[in-house]
Parts: sequence; structure tokens; C-alpha cells
Amino acid sequence: MDWNHYRFRSLWPLPAPAPDVYRALERIEDYPRWWPQVREVTRLDDTSGALRFRSLLPYDLTATVREGRRDPAAGVLEVAMSGDMDGWARWTVAPRGSGTLVRYDQEVVVRKPLLRRLAVPGRPLFRANHRLMMRAGRQGLAAHLAGGRQAV
Repeated sequence: MDWNHYRFRSLWPLPAPAPDVYRALERIEDYPRWWPQVREVTRLDDTSGALRFRSLLPYDLTATVREGRRDPAAGVLEVAMSGDMDGWARWTVAPRGSGTLVRYDQEVVVRKPLLRRLAVPGRPLFRANHRLMMRAGRQGLAAHLAGGRQAV
């Protein structure tokens, strides 16, 4: 087992129309307004950006993301990631009842030296940290779509 390899999946039921959710997710430069753990986004060009994340644990992760797929008809946004973690992430947005179900899939290999050194004992904490970040993201996006400016 490669202790630095992670696969994540999060499901976000949201009470907003799928097109609105998709538009919010494709505006990556707005993420820090509604997702507290996305600390900084710097747009590099039309299809890439640099991001800095920090959840509960006391370390930052930085990554450059490059658009791999943008398909509004299928509700898919996918990026390749490099930096403190290499891999990919994908949003899949689909109507569900009167709202939307968002699925987030991510597969990465951690490259940050500190996290690699702590891979075995830290893995449960890193996974919990990711869950907390994703929960806050869902709450923040729901508030943002409801007209709020920031997560609560």
C-alpha cells in the first residue's frame, strides 16, 4: 500500500438548481468567499490557477490546477493537480429532486515532505481533516447559493 496515495469521494446534496451550482463551482477564484479552507486562489490564465488550502491541522497545501474537462451539459468539471499533491479532482453536478447532488472525486499522491514523513501515523488525521474541509465547503456553498457571502 502506498500510504501517500489518497482517494476521496464526497456527496453534497444542495437545495439549489444544478446550473447555479455548476456556475458557482466553475468560478474557482470565488472559492475563498464561501469555502473557509480555500485560503487563496490566484488565476494564472483562463484554464489554470494556484490554490492554497488549510483545514484544521496546522499546515498549508498548495497546488496548481489545470482544467482537464469542462462539460456543462454533463455537469462535469475536472482538473489536474500538481504541487504538494499530484493527481486530479472532479466535480459532477446533477439535478436531484428540487435541488442538486454534487459528487466530488479526488485521487492524489501527497508530495509535501512533512506529510510524507508522517504518512503512516498521520493518515487517519489527514483523512479526517479532508472530511472537515469538505463539510465546510458544502455548508459554505449552500450559504453562498442562498444569497450569503460566506460560510457560517
